[in-house]
Amino acid sequence: MHILIANDDGYLAPGIAALVKACQGLGHIDVIAPEQNASGTSNALTLSRPLAVFEARGEHLRGFRVVNGTPSDCVHVALTGLLERRPDLVLSGINNGANMGDDTLYSGTVAAAMEGYLFGIPAIAFSQVQHGWAHLDAAAAAARAIVDQVLAGGLPDKPFLLNVNIPNRADAADRPRRVTRLGRRHASEPVVRQTSPRGDTVYWIGPAGDAREAGEGTDFHATANGEVSITPLQVDLTDHAARPQWAARFGQP
Repeated sequence: MHILIANDDGYLAPGIAALVKACQGLGHIDVIAPEQNASGTSNALTLSRPLAVFEARGEHLRGFRVVNGTPSDCVHVALTGLLERRPDLVLSGINNGANMGDDTLYSGTVAAAMEGYLFGIPAIAFSQVQHGWAHLDAAAAAARAIVDQVLAGGLPDKPFLLNVNIPNRADAADRPRRVTRLGRRHASEPVVRQTSPRGDTVYWIGPAGDAREAGEGTDFHATANGEVSITPLQVDLTDHAARPQWAARFGQP
């Protein structure tokens, strides 16, 4: 087994260290992560400058490689030239905070896993529901248990993309695991205006909106009830149901 692990919080984040430690014994592990926190970068690739890759320093970072780019850059570079062998599985996280509902469109954690999926490799993104890394060891144990469960049946020929959100609980590894669908959020809160030291008006993106579709079966509902949410994702954004009416509007048979 050959596993590639990335994240979006940066190579120094506790979450990726916990995930790497939890996956020890599964096989060869390559760790390739962003130099800086790249949360919210979605699937961005850096095309305006070259990317640098360097070995991380520190005994606890032995084997970590760092890319001065986005989470998608890390996985893309790894799969298209950096790694000598194609990995069997791509893991991303553990993220500091939830990636549920509409958040998945912005998430660098999900994007890193998705990049592996786009290359035909099974991939799983892991996030803790709340910020702050509380009970991170338990979340890492839950992540390992999910990986073990996925591998127990053998990896399928067709790649998959799973988005996992783990409650910040000491018993996270023992909580029920629920296969869910994405919920929806209300629109984000307004931007926060501030004045810079030079007198310019600057804007901070506002907080995410509250959940507006969080009923039974959603990732929001599962985690609110202390369960681990596992959502299978796909990349096809086509609105297939609307295609006929748009085809008629544009005069296509």
